[in-house]
Amino acid sequence: MEGSRTGAYPEDDGAQANRSKEAPVKRQSTRSSRAALQAVGSGGSVNLFSALPVTAGRLPHAPQLSKRAKQRQKWLDYRKDHTVTQTCRHFDLPRSTLHRWEERFNPSNLSTLEDRSSRPHTMRQRTWGAREVEAVLALRQQYPRWGKAKLAILLARQGIALSVSMVGRILRSVRQRRLLVEPQRVWATARARHARPHAQRKPKGVIIPKERPGDLLQIDTMRLYPLPGVVRYHFSAVDVVSRYGVVGVRGVATAGTAKAFLDEVQARCPFPIAAIQIDGGSECMAEFGQECADQGIRVWVLPPHSPKLNGSVERINRTFREEWWECYEGETQGNRI
Repeated sequence: MEGSRTGAYPEDDGAQANRSKEAPVKRQSTRSSRAALQAVGSGGSVNLFSALPVTAGRLPHAPQLSKRAKQRQKWLDYRKDHTVTQTCRHFDLPRSTLHRWEERFNPSNLSTLEDRSSRPHTMRQRTWGAREVEAVLALRQQYPRWGKAKLAILLARQGIALSVSMVGRILRSVRQRRLLVEPQRVWATARARHARPHAQRKPKGVIIPKERPGDLLQIDTMRLYPLPGVVRYHFSAVDVVSRYGVVGVRGVATAGTAKAFLDEVQARCPFPIAAIQIDGGSECMAEFGQECADQGIRVWVLPPHSPKLNGSVERINRTFREEWWECYEGETQGNRI
């Protein structure tokens, strides 16, 4: 409002300039100010001062809504100007869902658009006691790499009848409470691959006939460190048809030790060996390849980085690595453990 300044606060221009440089001061309502406010309609002017609370400048931040909550907010905003049928047809939404969120939504609390907790009101209570926990923990510490199925059988032999799933829940509970410390895994190291005259690369798509025991024998080697400063080479051989397996441990992995292991496999297998499948390890060369040629044993070499094609022997390697080598704490003498 413009015009002559009349009313409750007459002051000169110098005083007004000085006051403009100072901080704003809250004014109390007086009789003169009320009279000036009533005189506004008669062409006068008045100075009004804010009387907001001190905390008005520190309002709380709006909650951060999730993507699903923002989508529900769009439904309800669209519903303000449209019918229920139009809203459901526009968002391809069931009417029951729209009605449910209309009832649940509180405009003063946007968090009501979020999903509620899906935790059940009643939780399954533990049905095992300290006796079962101690028995499972003792067996798992004795056999660190055995699973719940094997432990359930050993517990039944001790007169403790527990289901396989309950043994698994007990194991999970003791892990969460840090009562069970799992052993560190022992991994095999990669080896260089070399060419060999007698062996033949397995062509892609070719299926090797496996009808009788001995038609195909898978052989693999693991390099392990069972003790600090001790290196051992674990040789494994598994027949694909009968699952008959032979293992041996050597101090070195050379063609001579691989040939000796092949002789041991032939002596222990109750059937003749027709073909052998190996990876590209250098120990399966020289004397080993010559021995296979002399015995008339066909040798198939797998392509690089394809252990899945040697699945039978790789699985038995894992079993020995987890259930034997990771638990081994004894002494080594020569080539025997």
